[in-house]
Amino acid sequence: MRSIFDLTLNELEDILINNGFKKFNSVQVFEGVYKQKVRSFDDITNISKDLKAFLNSNFSLKYLNILTSLESEDANKYLLEVEGSTVEVVLMKQSYGNSLCISSQIGCNMACAFCESGRLKRLRNLSVSEMVLEVLTIERAINERIGNVVVMGIGEPFDNYENLIKFLNILTCPKGIDLGSRKITVSTCGLVPKIKEFAHLNTQVNLAISLHAPNDKIRNELMPINKAYNIEKLMEAIDYYIKETNRRVTIEYILLNSINDSLENAKELANLLKGKLVYVNLIPYNSTSSSFARSSKNRIEEFFDYLTKAGINVQKRREMGKNIKGACGQLKASYESEI
Repeated sequence: MRSIFDLTLNELEDILINNGFKKFNSVQVFEGVYKQKVRSFDDITNISKDLKAFLNSNFSLKYLNILTSLESEDANKYLLEVEGSTVEVVLMKQSYGNSLCISSQIGCNMACAFCESGRLKRLRNLSVSEMVLEVLTIERAINERIGNVVVMGIGEPFDNYENLIKFLNILTCPKGIDLGSRKITVSTCGLVPKIKEFAHLNTQVNLAISLHAPNDKIRNELMPINKAYNIEKLMEAIDYYIKETNRRVTIEYILLNSINDSLENAKELANLLKGKLVYVNLIPYNSTSSSFARSSKNRIEEFFDYLTKAGINVQKRREMGKNIKGACGQLKASYESEI
């Protein structure tokens, strides 16, 4: 049976009208599902028995099961059961509210060398409903609203583009989850055609680029996607996005000891980004089963200081979830090795 959470408001409206119901019924159902968070269609009090019967016969309201979780003071990590596999989400408890990092695929084919989820080969894309339910399941579990959503977990979001856009539609729909677009960030490792396509959506959703290297030599070794879309092409796409949207792009940069963290690398990065409407997020490496190591505190500070003096808008990401297998794919990998 199809999940009701697969449908945008317009899709539900078309289905109901084609089955003899009224346009306004779609809003009633959406508000029942997303505002009242009913556990049964029968609990939606302002729709007819006929519509309840139709919904019960055609759609599911089932949430995802939480298989296991790890908790710390500032972050919780959850492993959720989906059809045939599992996905991870991370809840980050911020001073401004709850942020949730969700996954977009089961596994990932991008194979970034430093990434735990890159070793979990893609089995399939997550459906729209599975992505929506990552948010709703955690909201129900903690009995609190999720105020920010980051699509930066397992998978490459732009490799699941159609489902991603429908998910964003439901996430921002005033009759749906009703999360402000500026409270959402989508991260890509650099699928250039999709960055340009995303620029045309006229959305306020934030875009983050996983760069992690200041030149092609290093990036080719770390991120195979660079062999298809090198840094020059990626920078052209970023410039195009900024020109079309007038919105700032976040540049994600994981610091790896003696790989991409030298002062020379900082100089290259500053030259690459100078004059662009970007914001650099420096990320200390969360060690996984790979051979990479995090940069020393001194190297991180030197790198940060150089970018700051060069006029680059930069911050060091606050570390969260370090003691709960916080890196993407770690909980899934450890769980599945035990069963």
